[in-house]
Amino acid sequence: MVERAVVGVVEQGTPSERIAAELRRRIAAGELKPGARVPSTRGITREWGVAMATATRVLTRLREEGLVRAVPGVGTVVVAPPSAAASGVVRESGRASGAVPGGVPGAGPRGAGSPGARRTRGGERELSRERVVATAVGVADTEGLAALSMRRVATELGVATMSLYRHVPGKDELLRLMTDTVFRAHPLPDPPAPGWRAGLEEVARLQWKIYRRHPWLASTMSFTRPVLAPDAAVHTERSMAALAGLGLSPEEMAQAAVALAAFTCGLAVHFEREAQAEQDSGMSADEWMDRLDDEDHDRLMSDPERFPMFEALNRGPEVDLSLEALFEFGLARMLDGVAALVEVRRDGRSGAGAGRRAGRGNGSSDG
Repeated sequence: MVERAVVGVVEQGTPSERIAAELRRRIAAGELKPGARVPSTRGITREWGVAMATATRVLTRLREEGLVRAVPGVGTVVVAPPSAAASGVVRESGRASGAVPGGVPGAGPRGAGSPGARRTRGGERELSRERVVATAVGVADTEGLAALSMRRVATELGVATMSLYRHVPGKDELLRLMTDTVFRAHPLPDPPAPGWRAGLEEVARLQWKIYRRHPWLASTMSFTRPVLAPDAAVHTERSMAALAGLGLSPEEMAQAAVALAAFTCGLAVHFEREAQAEQDSGMSADEWMDRLDDEDHDRLMSDPERFPMFEALNRGPEVDLSLEALFEFGLARMLDGVAALVEVRRDGRSGAGAGRRAGRGNGSSDG
């Protein structure tokens, strides 16, 4: 009976529904066992010849049904036993045919008098803004920002989507609250590190830690249209305070603080991109580089006339261009630049002071 239901769904519906039904069949038949990786979005596009958006809808559908989940560094894996997967197939076939086995034709499993509906109403009574935001952070951490929606959060909480809007007016506000929440969870050290350079470095390293823990976060940050997140804004406040009293103008202090934060954030954007690429390919960045065709690589990078610097690099020791290495190098150079500016302002003050003292000694003044 289950096999007939599967066939009915596979032969009709949208491409994403047909592909999702086939993956449910593989789970139900034990071809994809609990813990096994299901095809990635790229794998789905290759196997079925569909667009990436269609492949994304397939995995989103299966996640919402509780059949699979995304595991960072591994990919999307099966979480339900075959019996649960079979139940999912029957429910899906009921939706496709307009009937639910054992129920009223056209009525979903969460009818007004069903236990599921009662559980949903109970869940809604237990909702709070903090719970909604914490759940959204969990979804974004595990599945990436692209998977985050009000509907996805509601599914995770087991409530109706519209019930979320009583606590959060929309996705933009949800993202603002998520940003503030993750920054609040990683407070700045108190007291701050002594010295302006150590103080700026302390702030930048904490931001890097936060972005690494929450790979989606960096892509939500804007330095031209910043979100009003007090627990994030306190980082800029701390950085400017570290530069106070060094002879820099208020504008220079603000620009130095924001430029350092923008460098850290701009590099951290690649955390989510790498996590998504690793999930899609099942390979780390190092593994992906190892699988590059040597002939293609040599043809691209070893033309001494067009790429003389790459040719020199290829002949020398291995160069570390990992995100961590780039952060360490860039942070040090950014701080060196601030140090040069501080020295210029200090020399300017010293020169002006010496000039005033000389003027007083000669009986003259600046005026």
